[in-house]
Amino acid sequence: MCRHIAFLGPPEPLGEVLVRPRHSLVRQSWEPRRQRHGTVNADGFGVGWYAGDDPVPARYRRAGPIWADLSFTDLARVVRSGAVLAAVRDATEAGADDEAAAAPFAAGPWLFSHNGAVRGWPTSAAPIAATLPAAELLGMAARCDSALVWAVVLHRLREGDPLGQALGDTVTEFAAAAPGSRLNLLLTDGTAVAATVWGDSLWYLTEPGRTEAGGRTVVASEPYDDDPGWREVPDRTLLVATRTDVQLTPLKEPTA
Repeated sequence: MCRHIAFLGPPEPLGEVLVRPRHSLVRQSWEPRRQRHGTVNADGFGVGWYAGDDPVPARYRRAGPIWADLSFTDLARVVRSGAVLAAVRDATEAGADDEAAAAPFAAGPWLFSHNGAVRGWPTSAAPIAATLPAAELLGMAARCDSALVWAVVLHRLREGDPLGQALGDTVTEFAAAAPGSRLNLLLTDGTAVAATVWGDSLWYLTEPGRTEAGGRTVVASEPYDDDPGWREVPDRTLLVATRTDVQLTPLKEPTA
């Protein structure tokens, strides 16, 4: 269910990250190599990026498959950014949210994606939803499980939690309420990336001295090429990365 990717580094065209590589996110939409659940990611896509000194990212999202959107191919050729988060979607179940349910979700300086599914949705998540302020529930962009996961993460971010803590605590909460859920989360504020591995694949590639302009880090559901520098992140792990550094921390199973 879904593939996603985040990139930090010197500005380059979106297409160099999302389109050009042999096993790019675009190709993963119809031919993923390491996806454990689902086979085709054709239920929408989205890309978010940061431009210049503007801390609020731009987004381009659509309800259909990424391979059918020629406008995106043209946009990706000319738009440059040093911080990107993008995803292709395989919906857990049919719904009417269209592109509103496509990652990345966004608020303020943050972009977010969820690769997975909340088991027993929506009943299993009702106790978690009840802990959120009514205004935040009513403000959810979509009615899918990923939108609620994002609402919980966003609540923690607004309370001052760092990126990694916001993701780690959210995964623990949902895993306790809905055992068997798949909770691979991806989050960025344009300067750092946080991600969790809980039930699906995640890899990273870091090149600290790749260019004179600075280091480069890519975090993705699966490698977009066959570079031997890609490293797989173990299941039940929190990743926090910058352009030059990647830190991995085990995530604890929730207690009964």
